[in-house]
Amino acid sequence: MDSATQRVGTPSTVRSKSTFLSRPLIIALLLVCISMLTRITLMLKAGNGVDYSLTNMLGIFGIGLFYDILNSLYFLIPVMLLGWVTPTRYAGKMGSKIAAGILQFILVFLLLLNAVSEWVFWDEFGSRFNFIAVDYLVYTQEVVGNIRQSYPVETIIGVLLILAVLLTILVSRLSSRFAFGPMRFGRRSLVIGAYFLIVVTVFMTVDNRIRQFSRNVYVNELAGNGMYELFAAYLNNELDYNQFYIKLDDQQASSTIRSLVKTPESRFTDNKPFSIERDIVNTGAELHKNIILISVESLSADFLGSFGNTQGITPSLDSLARQSLLFTNLYATGTRTVRGLEALSICTPPTPGQSIVRRPRNEGLFSMGSVLQNKGYQTRFIYGGYGYFDNMGYFFGHNNYKVVDRTALSKKDIDYENIWGVADENLFELAAREIASASKTGKPVFAHIMTTSNHRPYTYPEGRIDIPSHTSREGAVKYTDFAIGQFIRNARNQPWFKNTLFIIVADHCASSAGKTDLPVNKYKIPLMMYAPGFIEPGVMPRLMSQIDIGPTVLGLLNFSYRSKFFGYDIFKLEPGRERAFVSTYQSLGYIKHDSLIVLKPQRIAATFTPNFTDGSTTPASQNTQLLDEAIAWYQSASFQFRNGLMKK
Repeated sequence: MDSATQRVGTPSTVRSKSTFLSRPLIIALLLVCISMLTRITLMLKAGNGVDYSLTNMLGIFGIGLFYDILNSLYFLIPVMLLGWVTPTRYAGKMGSKIAAGILQFILVFLLLLNAVSEWVFWDEFGSRFNFIAVDYLVYTQEVVGNIRQSYPVETIIGVLLILAVLLTILVSRLSSRFAFGPMRFGRRSLVIGAYFLIVVTVFMTVDNRIRQFSRNVYVNELAGNGMYELFAAYLNNELDYNQFYIKLDDQQASSTIRSLVKTPESRFTDNKPFSIERDIVNTGAELHKNIILISVESLSADFLGSFGNTQGITPSLDSLARQSLLFTNLYATGTRTVRGLEALSICTPPTPGQSIVRRPRNEGLFSMGSVLQNKGYQTRFIYGGYGYFDNMGYFFGHNNYKVVDRTALSKKDIDYENIWGVADENLFELAAREIASASKTGKPVFAHIMTTSNHRPYTYPEGRIDIPSHTSREGAVKYTDFAIGQFIRNARNQPWFKNTLFIIVADHCASSAGKTDLPVNKYKIPLMMYAPGFIEPGVMPRLMSQIDIGPTVLGLLNFSYRSKFFGYDIFKLEPGRERAFVSTYQSLGYIKHDSLIVLKPQRIAATFTPNFTDGSTTPASQNTQLLDEAIAWYQSASFQFRNGLMKK
């Protein structure tokens, strides 16, 4: 009797309890709590950018909780699988407890790391994780290096490890305290089967579009879950225009785009559907001047005194602007360097998803490099970082440019470098050597120079400017301004200077985050064309897209050529036909007159009246003609790339 009583005593009963369900439930609760705290923190970070109406608050936290729960379903898969395969008789053994503890620690640490990473990403882009984050995972060295140079990473990781240990202990104790009764393999299999049925159903039926309920972009971003958004972005980082966007009948789209690209100086070469191939005929002798195109990292127009800035952080550029033709109404096509490089090299509207610079089958495209090589130019893409980043080296190397990157510099040539590249002054010293060497052959030079210093962590050589390194974006802007000024001053003493056209433009703005999906004011960038004795100083106020720069430069030099560019020569374009393109990876904007057409997945199209000062938008009645134009531009660009029509 005593022996039987002892066998069914309390210790044995406790050991037989199962944490198969309690452990994932506790971790799911922890995930929801951390996600909610992250949401609140990011909302406070956004500040006045958020519309704090009752409806929006309910959406942020109600829909946010929904996505937190969905995310937990995916996140718990390893825990559920471990519990399922662990036999009941081993569940209480030390080995099983250690395995479960290690897995719990890893998952808890990932939750904490994700929360911190979301803060860093929001600080840079004003949004939850998106396909940019997916791209950055490919370039771990640069991204991790950038973070280490921008934040006290070792301290942060140390704190996260301590928190992860404490929370892991808490999870273990709560899991044991609220453990369920013993569960044999057959019963566990039924539970795991039901669980995966729910996961598959959710995967097949729910996406991240539910959070798009408000006109305030920050509200929609806060209603999401960062980890879930990262997963969604991985699945959707390249979007098929025909599948996701409103479209015209192919015949109408083809007819419309041909009428839109037709200009007085052009003649179509064929009548093929969607073909925009045409001969550009300019009168007068061709001017085979050197072309130095400097695309400046993240140079928003509002950094310059020429555009009203009073901080005095661009003295060199402001001085140069007074000696140049300054374009005051130019808009970047996108929010990333590769999007700007796409616009400047192949002069095409942005297509949804990845920039063409990053896509497969982007070799042999009709480009500024191919046009100018045919005119006898030596073409260069000169970059202060490593060319493999963002596929830049491959893209330019396979589209009629010789790629020159930081590998061309020895240690003695570098005064300073960070994870993104060498200091801009060293980049320009490299460019000057390349230009001087190439010009000695007697052939003209086209050099596209891409800077890097105006990028977080905002570090540069000390003593060059009056703002200490690693303190602010403004310091990085002023340093880049210093480097450009030094380059131009040195160039004036070179024999090739008098026969050179300098073009200085941004690749994109410093920030595109705003209350609206496409805040047009955040896309305005500076452009100046400088060539003493050739370009008269002045101001060009006409609306212009980044894709128009290439054709405009070729027109200034009186080049006649066969074109597949979508861009306009702004000096030949009849008044009233100006337009511009702005985009994120999935929202496509078309600016014309005082209207903004926005095309989005789910075949959504909306018309707004934009405020070009603060970026706000007011819904407007649909203009069918402008809508058809917007669709035709974007549908045609997507069709052309997918079907090889952009090839030479």
